[in-house]
Amino acid sequence: MNILILGSGGREHALAWAVMQNPKCDKLIVAPGNAGIAQIADCASFDVNDGGVVVTFAEENAIDLVIVGPEAPLAAGVADALRNASIPVFGPSAAAAKLEASKSFTKEICDAAKAPTAGYAHFTDLASAKAYVTEQGMPLVIKADGLAAGKGVIIPETLDEALAALDDMFGGAFGEAGAEVVIEEFMTGEEASYFILVDGETVLPIGTAQDHKRVGEGDTGPNTGGMGAYSPAPVLTDEIAQKALDEIIKPTMAEMARRGTPYQGVLYAGLMIENGQPRLVEYNVRFGDPECQVLMLRLGAQALDLIHACAEGRLAEAQVNWADDHAMTVVLAASGYPGSYEKGTAINGLDAITEDSFNVMFHAGTSEKDGQVVATGGRVLNATARGATLQEARDRAYALVDAVDWPEGFCRRDIGWRAL
Repeated sequence: MNILILGSGGREHALAWAVMQNPKCDKLIVAPGNAGIAQIADCASFDVNDGGVVVTFAEENAIDLVIVGPEAPLAAGVADALRNASIPVFGPSAAAAKLEASKSFTKEICDAAKAPTAGYAHFTDLASAKAYVTEQGMPLVIKADGLAAGKGVIIPETLDEALAALDDMFGGAFGEAGAEVVIEEFMTGEEASYFILVDGETVLPIGTAQDHKRVGEGDTGPNTGGMGAYSPAPVLTDEIAQKALDEIIKPTMAEMARRGTPYQGVLYAGLMIENGQPRLVEYNVRFGDPECQVLMLRLGAQALDLIHACAEGRLAEAQVNWADDHAMTVVLAASGYPGSYEKGTAINGLDAITEDSFNVMFHAGTSEKDGQVVATGGRVLNATARGATLQEARDRAYALVDAVDWPEGFCRRDIGWRAL
């Protein structure tokens, strides 16, 4: 098979790595890719958010399967364009991608499906949102309604912070994503991520993970796209996972199909779990980043078979074979992230790392300049490892971190602390 992956982050490097483990992959192209992906696959440069451009490239390169990594091309309808051209694609339609692209849409679907989630209110103007926040008091969660690259969620500690966050959102801090705002009740409990493949009919769980969203140790400081993750998530027991499937995921998928917009691709359910009861925090319509890295390391070559079955509507005959192991990924980020940071700093020490099926350094925000790997993003590298225990995986992941010579970078040293 000739396979095309769209995206350039750590998630896409992990997907590329897993695909390359499978002998069914004859040729892999990643667009646009990064410095790490370029070491295992061909990279191409074109507008991945333009369905027509993606279709043309896929046809010219005899692509048998397209795997869409990030959410933006999905929201832009790239999967629709590929399906219309009869090219197998892993990723939902633009209509189904609204489960991530619009927080208020997801709440409406949850209401219709009677899926347990946080109470909420939806606002399109600053004055009413401020009046609501003032009346409700803290704690609350304020979310930009649209896509904000994982950064559009604010958990203010004071009323002043809440009002300032609303000023920022309606003032354009998140672009069009903040033109509408959803304000939710603050849910207590422990958060976990549940990943499910859906082919329009069959629902197949493929794993659990927990990530660390806050930039600082002890889960402090501002939210980021994720500073590390581990799999499986101990809090998501078999019993709670089944409850989430029966009460949240299956009713949501049934409601989407009822509306004529069946879901096809991976569904990422962010869950808040308290006293054995899961509630939905949010849906994403693609693999989480960095959760994808730990899932791919644990799934290995079978990931491609599962993704292919999902794209072709064959999930009913598929099954997931899990090793009884654990994986962890630690994000190395540029100093200053999630605020402003320097780009173009040199990263050394990567050549000396020996990678195998237990230790992989996935690249996120990197490129190559004059034979040197340089940092080009906020989250730059993902030191990823697996082991028989979470502690073993952790020790291996931090050994990878310590092999890197990059003074301008930093990481959290406590990934997995809740479980350990």
